[in-house]
Amino acid sequence: MALNKAKRATLREKFGGRCAYCGQPLGERWHADHIEPIVRNDWLKAPRGPDYPHRDTLENMNPACPPCNIDKHSMSLESWRDIIQRSNDVLQRDVSTFRRAVRYGLVQLTSSPVTFYFERLAEPAPKEAP
Repeated sequence: MALNKAKRATLREKFGGRCAYCGQPLGERWHADHIEPIVRNDWLKAPRGPDYPHRDTLENMNPACPPCNIDKHSMSLESWRDIIQRSNDVLQRDVSTFRRAVRYGLVQLTSSPVTFYFERLAEPAPKEAP
């Protein structure tokens, strides 16, 4: 689906000009991400349409910063969430600078569940005490 200027502007403001996933302000060059992927895996081998063309709708899109959209690639939200959730383990295993930063208290590990920005916006506000 090609987004015209009006649809692209509407999508950009879906979450107040912020990335639906990390919540950072969108810059000039932002991406329209398919929430449920349309999957274009064979584009290098033989040009063809997406595997799920019925998902190519404005309702199935979120505004995303380039790093989030590139990292998500053609994964479902839950698959991507699982990968992000394992970041501490991967960093501890693979990056000696990170392990040193943890040892010296420069970085603190948490096991908080990954909650995307659009999910935090949808959570009800805490009720005030009487």
